[in-house]
Amino acid sequence: MNIFEELQEKMREWGATFTGASRVEERLPERLAALKYAVTVGVRLSDFIIDEISDAPTYTYFHHYRTVNTLIDQITLRGMLFLQEHGYKALAVPASQTVNDTGDAYSGIFPHKTGAVLAGLGWIGKNGLFVSPEYGPRVRLGTLLTDMELPAEERQRAENGCGSCRQCVDRCPAMALTGKAWEEGIPRSGIVDAKACSEYMNSKFKHIGRGSVCGICMRVCPHGNSNGR
Repeated sequence: MNIFEELQEKMREWGATFTGASRVEERLPERLAALKYAVTVGVRLSDFIIDEISDAPTYTYFHHYRTVNTLIDQITLRGMLFLQEHGYKALAVPASQTVNDTGDAYSGIFPHKTGAVLAGLGWIGKNGLFVSPEYGPRVRLGTLLTDMELPAEERQRAENGCGSCRQCVDRCPAMALTGKAWEEGIPRSGIVDAKACSEYMNSKFKHIGRGSVCGICMRVCPHGNSNGR
């Protein structure tokens, strides 16, 4: 077993549902360019909790969302320490973090979805979320950037499974989704108006929690929808 295989095994023991590897040097800011590879960590969300969402997020969903983010951060932190012990540089990218000095007030230092798509783990849906073939958008992602060479060459991309479906677009209460299909190079604003989404959540659901996600587009997606199985 090589170091990456050992890391993947440990991550699953720590709570990851799936992992993947990709080469991301061309998609990194200059200060992170030495960390050419990304390890994607995915954790499946609770179908029961997602299915409870109707036209608003629930208190349970908000707590679940936050708790899963914490779990992912723990997994990537432990992965970073593991790689460091083996002599490699690594950086655990927070599961949910907004960096306000990047030019996009609603983005982090590295988009987890980019690493996941490059690793062949799924696609980006019309809801702007990462969609797994197995679990749909009912997952949360984390990323571990590293200079350790990973088996990430020539990954076959997952086929976009949204097709003509518009359920997430039509049900978005903030009218923040354009309905366009994601493709390489399209800016996030071409799919989702992050400002409109965030402002709507903060105005309507701040009493529930931070109010950054309502979960409706996740629940109605046919992919991974437990009510549709």
